[in-house]
Amino acid sequence: MSLFSAIKFRQQFPLIESFNTYEVENTNGLSGLVYFDNAATTQKPQQVIDSQNIYYSQYNANVHRASHQLSSKATFAFEKARNKVRNFIGANNIKEIIWTKGATESINIVAQSLARNILKRGEEIVLCASEHHANIVPWQIVAEQTGAVIKVLPLTVNGYIDITQLDSVITEKTRFVACAHISNVLGRINPIEQVIAKAKSVDAISVIDGAQAVAHLTVDVQSLDCDFYVFSAHKMYGPTGVGVLYGKKVLLESMTPYQGGGEMIKTVSFTQGTSFNSLPFKFEAGTPNIAGVIAFAQSIDFLSPFLVDENKGYSRYEDKLVKHCYQALAKIEQVKYIVEGTPDIGVIAFTVADHHNHDVATSLDTFGIAIRSGHHCAMPLMEYLNIDGCLRVSLAAYNTIAEIDYFVDCLKKVLLDDYLVKNNAKEEIILTSQSQELENIIALFAKTKGWDSRHREIMLLGKKLIRLDKTLRDDKTLISGCESYAWLKSEQDAQGLYTFTADSDAKIIRGLLVIVFSALNNKTALQIHKFDINDYFTKLGLLQHLSPSRGNGLLAIVEKIKMLAK
Repeated sequence: MSLFSAIKFRQQFPLIESFNTYEVENTNGLSGLVYFDNAATTQKPQQVIDSQNIYYSQYNANVHRASHQLSSKATFAFEKARNKVRNFIGANNIKEIIWTKGATESINIVAQSLARNILKRGEEIVLCASEHHANIVPWQIVAEQTGAVIKVLPLTVNGYIDITQLDSVITEKTRFVACAHISNVLGRINPIEQVIAKAKSVDAISVIDGAQAVAHLTVDVQSLDCDFYVFSAHKMYGPTGVGVLYGKKVLLESMTPYQGGGEMIKTVSFTQGTSFNSLPFKFEAGTPNIAGVIAFAQSIDFLSPFLVDENKGYSRYEDKLVKHCYQALAKIEQVKYIVEGTPDIGVIAFTVADHHNHDVATSLDTFGIAIRSGHHCAMPLMEYLNIDGCLRVSLAAYNTIAEIDYFVDCLKKVLLDDYLVKNNAKEEIILTSQSQELENIIALFAKTKGWDSRHREIMLLGKKLIRLDKTLRDDKTLISGCESYAWLKSEQDAQGLYTFTADSDAKIIRGLLVIVFSALNNKTALQIHKFDINDYFTKLGLLQHLSPSRGNGLLAIVEKIKMLAK
């Protein structure tokens, strides 16, 4: 009998089970949140949450540094967690498990503590076209520091590393090969065994980013025979701010510390210099995330039985979700997958014809559905595929078929504009009978309740934007920092009053532009610079609904206006 029960699994996650603050119509018997952003971070089971609370309330103390009982208890739990990780990934030695704050820091340690010291000018670092920025930027930095060259492994039409190109890309000049076990956008399990074997054949060091793999696959680093393997706790139902760097002991011993401070030293002297601690401590400067590490052990205890269950109930259920979602989306004519074929895990990336990615994602948010839009920290992949970005649905085993069906139904409504046309005629009369002055915008939003209504008003206002002539869309008018392409042009009259025209690929950005212009058009430079945009959007009830990226895009628009108003 399978250990996995979809119902019981879901019940372990309090946010998923009880979240009900979205102001959406709950017509499908679902909770107020459909969370399909699991590739970004997973939700946490109750035992992980409880573990952190217990640590802070019952035995909070620093580790390794004191002889009292509280510290001993904390240290025991902390090091027990390290051993759980060793068993979880099949490492040979506990000294090969280094605590970090995430997969990103783990990669940076390898780049700065090893690659920087051994790379020579003209030697090569091989990456894959589908890598996350965390597995690109650290290598670009070290390449610039050392004069090394970065080469890129291409993809097949299905989004896998093209192994037919291994011999031409990985050569005698290659010193490091770094690639993801599973792409965070494409959801493909890469043929890393062949990549690692090819790297070994030319004496190159292999670095595998397992951030997307550890929640879905059994990982055995000794079987893979990779030199380094990195991952983050928060991708596998664990806490944020905790990561793992696995490295072969002989390599870790050869590396110099990435950071200096307490705990990572053996002796410190002004006259005799400093000697570093032994593994694994020499890479763990400062007080670690003790509570997070201890809670991570609980996420391993929670997840491991499902991964090793010979009946494979957990993986079969995930496969069922993936196939159902992929096939349901494929029936929507406007949906286009960014690569061919069903993904191997629940990470499904697509675009929608004639709709901007951000517009679709924000519209779905009004239904209480959380998906991701943008470049997904994989801008080189977007360039490789010749797209500006995409939508990503990423599933976990606490998701359900009913949630997928609800999501697909809502997406169809969004594409048909059903959610906008309700009462549309009435709204059009109101808006066309009023000027676009500041007080009228405030009055308009004072009548709306909830993000779904406010979102609809923003989208309707976007239709009122006087669009910038396409010939004026250039680098000079481009708004840098906006999450979608947007352009802005200014004019000043004889009285010193500024008027602005703009455009954007995204409807929601066009709506935000109308709102901004209602406050800043026909104003002097002094009035523009004194205007408090945050206070304005707070009065409209919009500021709390703007994501950090969209909030930064709003600020980018205002900063561009202020720069033009001199």
